[in-house]
Amino acid sequence: MQTTSNPDQSRFQMRFNLSAGKVFRRKDLTDKYVDRELGRYVRSGVVRKAAQGLYYVPKTTPFGQAPPDDKALVAKFLDDERFLIFNPSSYNTLGLGTTQLYNTTVVYNHKRHGKFMLAGFEFDFREKPHFPRASQVTREFLLVDMLNNLAGLAEDADAVLKTVQTKLSSFDEKRLQQAITNYASARTRRIFSEWAAHV
Repeated sequence: MQTTSNPDQSRFQMRFNLSAGKVFRRKDLTDKYVDRELGRYVRSGVVRKAAQGLYYVPKTTPFGQAPPDDKALVAKFLDDERFLIFNPSSYNTLGLGTTQLYNTTVVYNHKRHGKFMLAGFEFDFREKPHFPRASQVTREFLLVDMLNNLAGLAEDADAVLKTVQTKLSSFDEKRLQQAITNYASARTRRIFSEWAAHV
């Protein structure tokens, strides 16, 4: 059960309408003495700094204070709700023989590119013109995305390509063509074109 850690935290939350787990920017707080107050709460641990100008109210759990969830953190960092968070380990769910586990949080978005530390965790932001919403991610998108990123994966690329080619029939043909059209890199398109030519 979540509890308020101390009276200071409760006062801060009420004053600025911030609940535990809330992520906010300095500019979101309108108060004459906000810098002084914010500094005091950061020093006392009621508020934590996630990045330059970005803060959060930690959640209190039976195991101590916890950072906000990734989605809230990324949304406020980008000031945008249009992004896709995923881990390359999700490629393993395709059943194509990939087994590597990755300690990487990738964020496809329209605004930022590069690796940034947020609340002590590294996020790999990749600016992309097109990507699906989290609810629209399909096996076919993951396959295309895996091939787009194959050179950067800790897998035997040739072995992965051979396995994919033998298991293409397990993917929905219409959804796969749509994913290729919408998300495939030039190199990935060439791979699929070569396979189609040898069918």
